[in-house]
Amino acid sequence: MSYDLSPPFKRGDFLNNPQIRNEKVTNELVVDVQPKEISIALLEDKNLAELQKEGRTAAFNVGNMYVGKVRKIMPGLNACFVDVGYEKDAFLHFLDLGPQFNSYAKYLKQVTSDRKKLYSISKASVMPDVPKEGSISNILQQGQEVMVQIVKEPISTKGPRLTCELSFAGRYLVLIPFNDKVSVSSKIKSNEERARLKQLLQSIKPRNFGVIVRTVAEGKRVAELNSELQVLLKHWEDSITRVQQASKLPTLVYEETSRTVGMLRDLFNPSFENIYVNDENIFHEVKDYVTLIAPERAHIVKLYTGQLPIFDNFAITKQVKSSFGRIVSYKSGAYLIIEHTEALHVVDVNSGNRSRGLTSQEENALEVNLGAADELARQLRLRDMGGIIVVDFIDMAEAEHRQKLYERMCENMQKDRAKHNILPLSKFGLMQITRQRVRPVLDVAIEENCPTCFGKGSIPPSILFTDTLENKIDCLVNKLHQKKFKLYIHPYIAAYVNQGFISLKRKWQLRYGFGISIIPDQSLAFLQYRFVNAKGEEIDMKEEIEMK
Repeated sequence: MSYDLSPPFKRGDFLNNPQIRNEKVTNELVVDVQPKEISIALLEDKNLAELQKEGRTAAFNVGNMYVGKVRKIMPGLNACFVDVGYEKDAFLHFLDLGPQFNSYAKYLKQVTSDRKKLYSISKASVMPDVPKEGSISNILQQGQEVMVQIVKEPISTKGPRLTCELSFAGRYLVLIPFNDKVSVSSKIKSNEERARLKQLLQSIKPRNFGVIVRTVAEGKRVAELNSELQVLLKHWEDSITRVQQASKLPTLVYEETSRTVGMLRDLFNPSFENIYVNDENIFHEVKDYVTLIAPERAHIVKLYTGQLPIFDNFAITKQVKSSFGRIVSYKSGAYLIIEHTEALHVVDVNSGNRSRGLTSQEENALEVNLGAADELARQLRLRDMGGIIVVDFIDMAEAEHRQKLYERMCENMQKDRAKHNILPLSKFGLMQITRQRVRPVLDVAIEENCPTCFGKGSIPPSILFTDTLENKIDCLVNKLHQKKFKLYIHPYIAAYVNQGFISLKRKWQLRYGFGISIIPDQSLAFLQYRFVNAKGEEIDMKEEIEMK
């Protein structure tokens, strides 16, 4: 099955077309689905703004709910460790139990006591709230079953962080069981609209459920809000049914939407121009979601069917290579050095070999620092850096310039959806930033290991590389009987293979069949290659013994 990508796009269109280059800033989402992982890139005016990677088998995503068992009570920490199936037990603090924990605990016992008939939450009795100051030893016991939700993924040597205040997030609403309140986002300023939304939700929500109305719900009709409310209620019913039927612990009872749909839910707005996906199943999943929340925008979801890797087609691979790593260059030769320690991130700003021209040292320092503030705000989003970030800017003598730098940083961080706090420059010229961390920082290795010597330091003659490829093709066709496959190689090698009136590619096709496709791939090292069969599965043809 093929899908029309009208108007058709080609590699480099966005760089070479002045009409595209001069249009207003737009958002695009590019989803690269590979057998082992899914990568999602958010482009703002063709520039990479956010990058997320998720393993296809990854678990313990933020928002997932489990029924687990208390493994150990820690009175000194006023917390406990809960087994949710991760290699390290998850952490649950007393303050994360939530006021409604007693109601949850009683309802959980009622549900698990009868495996045939589900006890309705609307009939459940609401217990007194858990006091804000108390001991976890008085609430939980070792071996007790608890229903929990992940709020932080495992980071470094730490297990997941948990909460017992369960919530189901939608685009317009957040559903909270055993909380009878309706809260409206403080970003909705109109008192009339706030009152309308609050009264509307009070009238349609069931008993023993609370609702948080999100900012994007402003101006929405009752039918749209009620439709999403029913979807969230269905999520709750499905989750509690899994709790009732669970035969062993720990058990996953609710899985958050895929990273693609989850990112769409939080980011989607009318400025989205296109969403490109290179996998048919994920394409339908994304299109169904966009159709549900914004039917008039369903046409922006497009299936990418080009030969080039999707990230290469949109110049994302090159941007990733230049944006990650210890040293990040920006305008006029200046650069950042980004170091990651266990406790914090440290960023050093350097002017490099920048030409100062006729400007003074103070003006030069200000210009370099302002550029660093722009790039740093992008890096924080791009790498999803969290925790404490300490930035060593170039020293500036004038208080006016230091204030200007602080204001520039605050302005740049307004696009960041993660909670953050920025302090003005200290006497030592350091800026301290805290940013919410719920997932491990994205660390993309841009250094390329030698694919031919495997770290030994010596390789066979490069001129024989195409002979090695032909031997692999011969083995695939004549021994493994693979008649149709793709060979991914570095663009420089691909150019060499394709050059000439009768190119190497044509010779191979005449000799071994026309099922051979040569695809340039910017993510590969110079003498690296990979074979992919007709089903999209990689064929391992690399042998270390060849190099001996």
